[in-house]
Amino acid sequence: MHWRTCGKTLDLTRQARVMGILNTTPDSFSDGGRHASQAAALDHARQMIREGAEVIDIGGESTRPGAAAVPLDEELARTIPVVAALRAEWDGWISIDTTKAAVARAALDAGADIVNDVSALRHDPEMPALCRQRGCGVVLMHMLGTPQTMQQAASYPDVVTAVSGFFAERLAALTAAGFDPETLCLDPGIGFGKTLEHNLRLLGALETLAVGGRPLMLGISRKSFIGRVLGTDDPAARDPATAVLTACARRQGVMLHRVHAVRPNLEAIRLAEAVLHAGRAGFPVCHVDGLVPSDHKR
Repeated sequence: MHWRTCGKTLDLTRQARVMGILNTTPDSFSDGGRHASQAAALDHARQMIREGAEVIDIGGESTRPGAAAVPLDEELARTIPVVAALRAEWDGWISIDTTKAAVARAALDAGADIVNDVSALRHDPEMPALCRQRGCGVVLMHMLGTPQTMQQAASYPDVVTAVSGFFAERLAALTAAGFDPETLCLDPGIGFGKTLEHNLRLLGALETLAVGGRPLMLGISRKSFIGRVLGTDDPAARDPATAVLTACARRQGVMLHRVHAVRPNLEAIRLAEAVLHAGRAGFPVCHVDGLVPSDHKR
């Protein structure tokens, strides 16, 4: 399995990959304000890369439940200088987390490879044509409504069927519109218009969601449903549980993991892979440092 992204290919045949979350927002649920300056954002990106992240996902608008929309100029100012500066020193994969075509266009011009759109290219009518023409990687996420409304009516006859059906519809529509299906990746949108029960059911049925042979990306890091199960309001205290769920998801075939704490999740992935591949030819057991690229510096 491969993911094509602006002329580069991320090989997902054997090893899962980690996408490090870089929020340049003042109000994200977990780390709002910590990486709002360009210097702080770049320092954090470098740390995640040292820990093994192969994709850095840069976002300038919070998508937590009830988050306010951010004006275009402000989102551009928060994200594009960071994209450009990171590209100047690193050859790895850069993702822009946005629903706005103008932000995606500026980020791709600055060197981004991937558009991570929580609306699955449905919010901005200009986004599908832009992504198709650029041949960038695209993350299609399932979400009811918008971040402002998604938790108000989270109801499904069957959430697993609803999400897999949504993926099938989006893949069919975008392929018919001329997209290369190998540029597309699917995110079930854990926490986006789902109750605790919905989230848990989806996590137990991940193997059934990989519609059309496209890879799944899972974004569960530090989310509130973990806190509800464990009884903790501290997002950072949810990192060990996130790593447990990451390992479980890898055993179900999830090959892309979007996380805050890179190292523990990468270790969980590689341990799960060691168990999965034990005794199979061509799948040697290695230390984490031996499985991630030494660097992607220019």
